[in-house]
Amino acid sequence: MATQQNQKNLTTKLAVTAMLTAIAIVLQYIEFSIPIVPSFLKLDLSDLPELIGTFVLGPWWAVMICFLKNLIHMPAGTSGGVGELSNFMLGAVFVITAGLIYQRKKTRKTALLACLLGALAMAAVSFPTNYFIVYPAYANMWFGGTMDAIIGMYKTILPASDTLEKSLLIFNVPFTLVKGLLVAAITMFIYKPLSNLIVMMNDSLNNRRNRRKKA
Repeated sequence: MATQQNQKNLTTKLAVTAMLTAIAIVLQYIEFSIPIVPSFLKLDLSDLPELIGTFVLGPWWAVMICFLKNLIHMPAGTSGGVGELSNFMLGAVFVITAGLIYQRKKTRKTALLACLLGALAMAAVSFPTNYFIVYPAYANMWFGGTMDAIIGMYKTILPASDTLEKSLLIFNVPFTLVKGLLVAAITMFIYKPLSNLIVMMNDSLNNRRNRRKKA
């Protein structure tokens, strides 16, 4: 009996994960450029299903959504997998931070705090990941290992951004923060129906646990 209940529980979580992953994949294709940042920095809302997933299922399931989304998107991407790697790393930081905070106390206030701290963590981590991993990979793949062409794209917009460090601090970190805050704002806007879903899932899981204990 207990094994069957565990399988039903797992099946429910896998179904929700698959649904949110599908939505995230669609949203990842809906991207657009912002005039005040280089054109290769594109905004999409594919982190939204992952953030919902971290509230409904937990942070590690949300990381799975992030991983599957980028894995499936990779063959259609134009970055040789570097963009997907960056998206996964930052998305994972976002949902793990938000999810762990929210699990401590599942209220709207905690959810808001979790979203804000998750966005801040993602923005902060974007600097070292871009500086040490993502941009060196881009440079080796497309520009013969030199950063000059990449920095030149930033200097076209703001001549003062004449080093990679300045470029990341002036453009990438704020861009990532704004993206996280936008996703957080949308999530909080739909928090009420989302919280109802959370309650329904928690009640379902608790009922299954109670039946298992009686068995």
